[in-house]
Order: sequence, then structure tokens, then C-alpha cells
Amino acid sequence: MNITELARLLKVTPQELRYYLSQAGFDIGGRAIKINKSVANKILKEWPKIKRKIDKQREEKERVEREKKVRIETHEKVFVPAFISVRDFAGLVASPVNVILAELIKNGIFASLNERIDFETAWLVGSELGFEVIRKEGEDETAVKENKLDDILSKEQAVDMLDRPPVIVVMGHVDHGKTSLLDAIRKTNVIGGEAGGITQHIGAYQVVRRNQTITFIDTPGHEAFTAMRSRGAKIADVAILVVAADDGVMPQTVEAYKIIQAAKLPFVVAINKVDKVDANIDKTKQELSGKLNITPTDWGGKTTCVPISAKKGDGITDLLDMILLTAETELENVKANPNADAAGTVIESHLSKGSGPVATILVQNGTLRLGDSLMMNGKDVGKIRNLTTYNEGNVKAVGPATPVQIIGLRAMLNVGDVLEVGEGERVKKKKLRTAADASFNKTSQRDENTTSEKVNLIIKGDLLGSIEAIEESLEKINTKDVSVKVVHRGLGNISDGDIKRAEATGSLILGFNVKTPIAIENMAREKNISIKAYNVIYDLLNDVKAEMRSRIVVTYEREDLGRLKVLAIFRTEKEAQIVGGKVIDGVIESDALIEVMRNKELVGTGKLTNLQAGKQNVNKVETDEECGLHYAGNIVVEVGDVLVFYKNNEVKVTF
Repeated sequence: MNITELARLLKVTPQELRYYLSQAGFDIGGRAIKINKSVANKILKEWPKIKRKIDKQREEKERVEREKKVRIETHEKVFVPAFISVRDFAGLVASPVNVILAELIKNGIFASLNERIDFETAWLVGSELGFEVIRKEGEDETAVKENKLDDILSKEQAVDMLDRPPVIVVMGHVDHGKTSLLDAIRKTNVIGGEAGGITQHIGAYQVVRRNQTITFIDTPGHEAFTAMRSRGAKIADVAILVVAADDGVMPQTVEAYKIIQAAKLPFVVAINKVDKVDANIDKTKQELSGKLNITPTDWGGKTTCVPISAKKGDGITDLLDMILLTAETELENVKANPNADAAGTVIESHLSKGSGPVATILVQNGTLRLGDSLMMNGKDVGKIRNLTTYNEGNVKAVGPATPVQIIGLRAMLNVGDVLEVGEGERVKKKKLRTAADASFNKTSQRDENTTSEKVNLIIKGDLLGSIEAIEESLEKINTKDVSVKVVHRGLGNISDGDIKRAEATGSLILGFNVKTPIAIENMAREKNISIKAYNVIYDLLNDVKAEMRSRIVVTYEREDLGRLKVLAIFRTEKEAQIVGGKVIDGVIESDALIEVMRNKELVGTGKLTNLQAGKQNVNKVETDEECGLHYAGNIVVEVGDVLVFYKNNEVKVTF
């Protein structure tokens, strides 16, 4: 018996029938057209029981998922390592994978089930589902770094600890005005140098208000920089959550707030763009209250919301005053010993052609001086040859909570590395660099699944943070059909070594904010190697996606439409006929493919090239309606034949 005929008898669609039968244990195949008569009779006999059982199972499953979704809080704890695949995390919280994927998409993160997410992302999703997500001990290098700083500060005597400038992190949705706000604060035009108006790396700056120095950390707003944004929050005392008055609460606003919560930071909300015509402060506050449970002080809550216009400079002094007021609540923690040997965290790192490895660090304890030797994890990383601050230029010493750029390093450092003043163990430069790159390379690790195609890439960039962000974004667009493999990454301009690697591995070379010498371009052209340069990550990702799509072998999935019984033959031509008939089940659609069934056997195939009903061209004819059609095929259709109509739909691959 034909599947569509059986479905009609049971008053369900063929797709629904296949679902019910697969759930009930009938192995009939996902694309089967016919079904054994004895099996069909058994299905007809037991159908009410089958349908009732499967419907009950489906309702129970949906109920469990609904309960899991609406659960606000639970005492259940889950322990998650630094990185975990989406599939493993779903198993850990006993939740369907599609629920986890939906939560990730809701927060602007597009991942496959085998892709690994970091702890911050897992915490974000887990908290949405009502779990208390706790970092698994001994798994996370970042936690070790934080403990290192805690250990350093815990050794200081209370009498030696003096007030230091508070460190403020600025967070929020992309294009809501974070960098514009800092422009207004420090009266410079940083955003003018940012491609596409999006901050490409972390920077740090200091300003003075009411004779009080304040350190600001500017964090990128694009979702590609989630990990960098998280690191920014971990070294700050107070956060500013920037929300645009015309857009309100957006996906990255939620994400930023979750990170602020995870870091347990006091914060102030800056409602920006109040000068715009469509700005609505009250609506923005309603969204803050409804979506984030943030209640403004003027509504009886505890959160300070300051309306500002970064573009016009309105409300900036009020915001600074509120920041200082909020920082006062953290006075006990906003202390350091300026007389100790310095220790701090790397917040930016890049390779300079003239100066070698350069890093920007935030000094968190002690005073850093010109000529100091630096070590990381007990290993010597260099001696300071130059100290440069944001507003004073070259200096001889900087105290706690001061961001400073240092030159004299022996190796590239990673964002988040903890440096100390001291004589460390001297190791070979090559070995040291490998050690420093360990955590950076972790982010590029992925589960090796059985992908049929790989796009090999060589990435060269100006900053470690930028390359890290690119790799994280590339991991999120991998699919089971095609994935990206970064065979090499490095800092600085594209070189002949990159050309040789690309030739050996069949890789594309991507440059981010770096140059390609003319000689290298000529060499690449001779060897037919592709080099592309970018200064906006969006463009890079779009081009990689296009390359991935070109590598995918197109697959199709059959969709059964309906059947028609031939009642008349009007004209027969060479490899074409005009026939008439009646639709006996399903629907017939224009441009459908045709199988010719005679005495229940397949005798030929063809295509529907024209469809008419009532002497009018139509796109669709339904069950029990009569029609005429133009059939193009390799077999002559006869009266009494049954034409089976179907379509082959291309299986779309999304990134």
C-alpha cells in the first residue's frame, strides 16, 4: 500500500504518519513510498492505540520541557569545566539539546551541538534554565590567574593597604554608545579609528573627577568578544551598563548583565542617546525591570539609572558622580599596597615591528618601575625598557589601578596573563612563547567530528585579542558538513612563511589589520594562493561562510505531494503528453516531479511542466479536484495510470 494512501485513510499527513510509525517502532524508512500490505493492515487495526500512546508521550515530553523553561530557580548545582561541548552540557543539566541551542541563539550565540562553549556562556544558559552553574575546580587557567592575584593581595598587611583609583568596566549591546561615552569622558575621538564603529580590542584609560582618579576599561560590544568582555569584568570594581534609549534592552544587554552578575559587580545603568527623537526613557526602564529585574531608584528600586547623551555630552558629570558614589560602597576592596613589588593583569597584547612584543597591563598592586624584571608563573618574561601611560606619555613609575603599556618583553603574552616583578627562571625564548600561547591555543581546540569538508585557514593579525575573537567566531559557524580549521595563527604582516604554509596545507590566508608586502602578493599570485585583508570581523566571517557554502555538497530531501489517477489522454508528443485526471490524495503543485505507477509498479519518471484547472493555469490542485497537465517524461502515460507527485527540497545548511 502507498504511504500517502494509508495516511489518507488514517486522516493524517504522510509526514505525520512517518513520525508516528517511527516512534511506534515500525521500520519503514524515511523515504519509503510503499508499505507492506500485512504491515499496513496491522497499522490500520492498531492505529487508535498507536496514536494515543505516541500523543501521550509527546505531551509528556512537551510538559517536561515547559516546566524546565518556566522554572525560575532551583537549588540544583552543576559543575562545569572551562570548556564544554553543547551536547555534554545538555546532558549535565538533563535538558534536550534543542533547548540549550535555543537559549544560546536567544543570547546571540550560534553553536552546533558538538561545539564547545566556555564557562561564562554555560553559566549564562544554565542560569536561564534555573541551575546554579559552578566552575569545576582544577579545570580553568583563568581561575588560577585570579587566585594568583588573590594570593598576592592576601599576603599584604592591612596597615600597608591604601586607597587606589576604582576600575570601571563599560559594557552593553553593540552600537549602544560605549566607546562614544568614553569619548565624551576623555574628550578624544577613539571611535574614529575603529573600523565599522565597533571597538576591536580592549583599551584602558584614566580620567579625574572631583580630584579622584578613575580608571576605565573599554570592552568590545560585538558578540565575538564575549570572552574578552568577561575578562574585563573580572578586574573591575564597578560596571556601567550602557543601554540606548531608542533600542532598549537587546540580546547583548542581557548577556552583559549576566556577566556583571557573575562577577558580583556593583553597577550603574547609563541610558544613552536620550537626545534622539525616538528615545523613550520610561520604556527603557520598563524593559530593564521586566527583562532583567533591574528596578531604578526613582521607581523604588536600588539601581541608579542616569540619562545621558554621549554625543552631546549631556549627563556625563552626573554619571561620573554616580560612579564615584557607587565605588564608595566598595572602599574596603578598592585598596592596594603602592610600596610592594608590582603585580598586574595583561589587558592587551600586540607585536610591534620596531619594539617587538608590547603589552598593556593594569597594575593591581605595588608600583611598576622602569627597569623592573617581570615574570609569569615563575618564568622570566623580560625587563621593562619603556613605560607609557594613556595621558602622560613616557613615565618612570606607575602605581595601582593604572593602565600602562610596556616594552621589553621576551615573548608574546595573552590577555588575562598575570605578571609579577621579580627574577624568574630564564628559559629559551621559543619555549617561553609556547608556554605563553598555551591558554590562547585552548580557545581554538574543538571536538574533531566527522566533517566531510574542512576549510583550512592561516590567520595573521595585529593583536592577540583580535585573533582570539576571530577564532571564537569561526568555531561558532562550524557544521557537520563543513568546518573551519586554523592551521596557523600569528602576529604581524603576512610573510613568505605564510605563503609556504598555505601552499603545503591548501589554506586561505586571512589578514586582520595587517599588511601584505607587494613581493608577497606577487608570490601568492604566482602560486595561486588567496590572500584577503580585513579590518572588520563581520566581513571576514561573511567571506569564510561563503567559502564554506561553496565546499558543501548539495543534498536533497524528498517531499511527497499527492497522487493523480489518469482519466484521459488529450495529446501525445515526443517525450511529452497532455493528460487529464483526478487528484486522489494530497495536492499537486506546479513544477513537481512525477513517478508513473502502472499496476502498482514504477514504470517511468517525468516532470510536470504546466497545470490547468477549469482551462486556467494554476499552481496547485487539491484532493478530489480534476485537472489537466502537461507531462514531460520518458514513458507514454496510459489511462488508469497513477501519477505520484513529489519535490526534492535542497537541505539548507545554516551558519
